[in-house]
Amino acid sequence: MKVGILQFFSWPGRRQALTSVYARAMQRIEIMEQSGYDAVWLTEHHFSDYSVCPSIPVMGAYAAARTRRLRIGAAVTLAAFYHPLRLAEELALLDILSGGRLNWGAGRGFDAHEFRTFGITMEQSAARFQEAVAIVLRAWQSGPMAYRGQFFSFDSIEVLPKPLQQPHPPVWIACGSAESLRYAAASGHSVLLGPHSTFAEMGRDRDLWRAELENHGHSMAGREVPMARLMAIAATDAEAERVARDGVKWLIQTYVDPRRFAPSGDPIERYLRSVVVHGTAERVADQIARIREDIGMDYLIGAPLSHETFVAFTERVLPALL
Repeated sequence: MKVGILQFFSWPGRRQALTSVYARAMQRIEIMEQSGYDAVWLTEHHFSDYSVCPSIPVMGAYAAARTRRLRIGAAVTLAAFYHPLRLAEELALLDILSGGRLNWGAGRGFDAHEFRTFGITMEQSAARFQEAVAIVLRAWQSGPMAYRGQFFSFDSIEVLPKPLQQPHPPVWIACGSAESLRYAAASGHSVLLGPHSTFAEMGRDRDLWRAELENHGHSMAGREVPMARLMAIAATDAEAERVARDGVKWLIQTYVDPRRFAPSGDPIERYLRSVVVHGTAERVADQIARIREDIGMDYLIGAPLSHETFVAFTERVLPALL
């Protein structure tokens, strides 16, 4: 089983200097480098102190310079917000600077505030995202190219540099709906799941994607399906639940529209009951083992809701998973 960490850059209450948020993240990344983690997965968000990292290529280059082994994951670049030729250039450059350690996760995004600010309608977002992904992959594998699409058109353009990993870095599509799972499967893309789906939804999503993938003639061989899980670990189950509850409240208040993931009922209780893995280190290890057995999880991306959770997971849970 491979394990990575979903690295947020949260700035709760702006209680400390923003530079300390980045310094703490780099401390974690250096610990990941020395531990058994496969990758750090960097998040992209805009216009919110939920996570102050608007550029994965910039942050990824900094992380790559501080490490030698750890893979640098994008979870995710919000491809609909970019001109795809520029995105292809910047990610290829990051792959070269990291020595071929880039994992590219591409996502459509769901925050209406981000879309409004960038002047993109939600109705356009899926088609624009899919066109951007197709252009990036084609640009990485071809010489001068012409393209005529719904949103982008150009003639005789060659993207340089090309990625170090050939034919391109590994690619995943972040999926949170049946529509996105079917698109990924039809296109032959691997998928990245979570962190807001329930345990049961995550299993159903994997099964749907696999069935659709095979229906379109694509093989599962050699594929990994990273699954992101919010986590809270403390000395007691009660304290871990408090950490989880505080983390979920922050998430809902600052970024996630609860109606998207919990259209009815109490969204906080939904997260605590069936989304966040929480408890003592021993209980969390047991929960992960059950999830792994129930839905065939082969790649866990942990999303710690506190620094203490990251430390406890690294020291007491990670060794049992590897």
